[in-house]
Amino acid sequence: MAPTISTLICSAEQGDRSAADLLFTALYEELHRLAKIQLARSGAGATLGTTTLLHEAYLGIAGREAAFPDRGRFMAYAAKVMRGLIIDNARSRQALKRGGAFEITTLATEPGALVPDAQELSRISAALDELAAIDAPLAEIVDLKFFSGFSFAEIGALRGVSERTVQRQWEKARMLLHSSLQQSLPG
Repeated sequence: MAPTISTLICSAEQGDRSAADLLFTALYEELHRLAKIQLARSGAGATLGTTTLLHEAYLGIAGREAAFPDRGRFMAYAAKVMRGLIIDNARSRQALKRGGAFEITTLATEPGALVPDAQELSRISAALDELAAIDAPLAEIVDLKFFSGFSFAEIGALRGVSERTVQRQWEKARMLLHSSLQQSLPG
């Protein structure tokens, strides 16, 4: 009988390296989808490939000291690692004399609006990090919804709450992020 995701998470948390590798293998397809979503939102000018982003994220996840009590938190952490890699990539490309056509979606309810530059992306990331310091579960919902592309129903199933509860938490997170982003505007 193959171990469950929960069993693998517990074993990996206890330092079982083979369990961590099995966990990654078990979630590879879902993580690959996550990487594809992240890159699609980064615009056509991204220089990272899906597999490269996924493998770089794996290196970041494998060397982590964070705890993953469940699949949802694991996926939220993976999204956060991928977001950081994309931001770093955007910053390095923006630093180039030419180029820097990196675009990602804003914090709209549905994907679609484009962020003009890496500086805006950095502001969004900083606001999300501030939210995580205040209310980590809300920040995880943003990572799962916005950065990972999960539906409210999927997030609810991951977290063991109703879809409506996730929608309310999403709205609260959006309001807090909007307020933080407004306060961080220059001038």
